[in-house]
Formats: sequence, C-alpha cells, structure tokens
Amino acid sequence: MEHFWTFAGSYWWLVFPLFGMTMGAVNARVKHREVTARRRHREQLELIRAQGGAVAVAPTSTVAADGQQRIIAAQDAVTHRWLEYELDASKLISYPAMSDGRQPLTAAFLRAKKAADNLRPDDGETLTPERLREYRDAVTDYEVAFEVAERDARRVKDAAFTPDERKRLDTAKQLLTVATDQAATPNERQLAYKRVREELDGLILLSNEAVDVLEKKVALELPRTATAPPASAPPAETAPGSAA
Repeated sequence: MEHFWTFAGSYWWLVFPLFGMTMGAVNARVKHREVTARRRHREQLELIRAQGGAVAVAPTSTVAADGQQRIIAAQDAVTHRWLEYELDASKLISYPAMSDGRQPLTAAFLRAKKAADNLRPDDGETLTPERLREYRDAVTDYEVAFEVAERDARRVKDAAFTPDERKRLDTAKQLLTVATDQAATPNERQLAYKRVREELDGLILLSNEAVDVLEKKVALELPRTATAPPASAPPAETAPGSAA
C-alpha cells in the first residue's frame, strides 16, 4: 500500500487525463444509445410507411384542389379513428393509453395532431405549393404517430394499472354492457351507469363528449311491445217498452 501511495504521489497528474478519458467513454456510450434509439424510431416509421401506413397524397409539384382535398380527407380519416376512442367508453376502458397524454407515444400523437390542425387550410382556401408541402408532411406525421400510438395502446392495454385497478376496469366494462342494454329496465341501466362512473373514478377520465354519448345510450327508451286493441263493447240491451 505504501508503494501505491508513493506512485500516486509521483504521478498525480495522470488523474486528469484518465478522468477525461473515462468521461469521454461515458458520453460516447450515451450518444451511441441516443443515435441507436433515433435510428430504430426512423426504421419503425419507415416500416409503417412501407406497409401502407403513410398518407397517399398527390405530388407536391401538382398544386391542385383535388390534391389538397385528398390531404384534408386523409387528416379527417385519422381524426375519425381517434374519435372512436375518445367517444366510445368501451374502447377507452379497453385501451386507456389512447386517452392518456402522459404516455409518450400518445403525447407525440397529440402534438402531431395539433401541428396538422394548425396547417389545415380554411374553407375555400387554396394553399401555396410550399404550404401544401408542409401540410402534407404534417398530415403524414399525424397518421404515422397515430398508428404507432394505437399499436402500442393495443399492445399494453391496461398493463399500467395495478391488479386491483384492472379488476375495477373489468367491472366497469361489464356494467357498461348493462347500462347500454335496451333489454334492461331504465332503473337497471341508470344503476349500472352510476356504477360505471364510480369504478372509473380516478382511473380513466371520460371526456365531456364521451359522457354525452354514453348518457344518450343509457337514456334510450325500451322498445314498446304491441298491445291488442280493446275488445268492442256488446250492444246495450233495449229497455222493455222502449221504442224500437
């Protein structure tokens, strides 16, 4: 040990280059991981595009109204698919990550949606070639981000919840079937709906639009059964002595 300290005292200046080399190696490893993660993300996006996930749009050199309308239609199609989760309580319970902005992929999708919405042309507006190209790219990113978020949500399902929370979600899903069953009585539907809201409290936040859609389903009247018409009354008897 004494020899070690004698050596360290004589060559103390070696500490600085060794420290620099160590930190350089650590930084290089971190940078390598970041580059690898970005490359994998790009490869995933390219795979989705190759499988038909990208939006098919007209060439940017052709600035025509029909090309712009196709991009708008593509954006609307993605928004419609997203609203199927936002407005359908059953889907929301089955795939809660699609409405959880804390999930990285869901957050990325919502950012892409906002970007596409901001670049969307107003009614009757014709975009310039440059703006049309930006809008087209934004819609492409919007669709790809949705595909990635949806696949991940369907993969993880309710894995982010505890076992007790998953039981509550299962109970809510079963009660939701009763709440929207027209064969059930109005009281049964209302009670089931109340239980659904209680089970979801603190787990999943239903949007106001989703609540409106669900309450309309719960409030549907039961189908009325056909009733037989009342039997005709027998003719009144003529009192004795009355005129015929």
